[in-house]
Amino acid sequence: MRLVIMQPYLFPYIGYFQLLKSCDKFIFYDDVNFIKGGWINRNRILVNGKDHMFSVPLKNISSYNLINQTEINKNQYTGWYSKFLKTVEQNYKKAPYFYETITIITEVLDEPPEYISDLASKSIITVASYLKLPIDFVTSSTIYNNSHLRAAERVLDICTKESASIYINTIAGKELYTEEEFSRNSMHLKFLKTGDITYKQFNNEFIPWLSIIDLMMFNPIKVIHQFLDRYELL
Repeated sequence: MRLVIMQPYLFPYIGYFQLLKSCDKFIFYDDVNFIKGGWINRNRILVNGKDHMFSVPLKNISSYNLINQTEINKNQYTGWYSKFLKTVEQNYKKAPYFYETITIITEVLDEPPEYISDLASKSIITVASYLKLPIDFVTSSTIYNNSHLRAAERVLDICTKESASIYINTIAGKELYTEEEFSRNSMHLKFLKTGDITYKQFNNEFIPWLSIIDLMMFNPIKVIHQFLDRYELL
């Protein structure tokens, strides 16, 4: 079985969804420390032809809190959500798949849960459903009972409990894991490297690595799947 373990990100970029397509089971790693300045509560879209960061407001942001303990700031959320929808509409209303994509955005964001981990996971699951990706999702905090372990030791424990034969991570994971660690446990370690992906963003110069929101605005599901297959496992 091919396994991926990743923190839940908010409407992540295409490489995240390539990880989904490459595996048999996907673990939301929600009981690890929240990363300030990461992608758990924010991402980028196209605004006036340039990349623009959007961020869901949070309460008591701290790297000492777990992702599944980090609360959404409900007092600020309604105003942020209204402004975000207006920004999306103003900048994407002429995109060919605006209606389909804005429907997904509102489905995810209309009624936010208490914690950012649940909202980020919901964004990924909802997009995966739209793209018809038949992925088995699991949340790490609900099942493995191994928060006392750290780093690679914890990932290996999850892989063992899931009887995984292959563990897949992003190319950045080369700094965290080694093949030797996994081979000692009769597993293979693979790193996903995204290939060249470009598409027309109105008549602007192409800006890569934006949120999946941007990709869905400009491309039908069939073409998105072609992009999803543009990766290597190293």
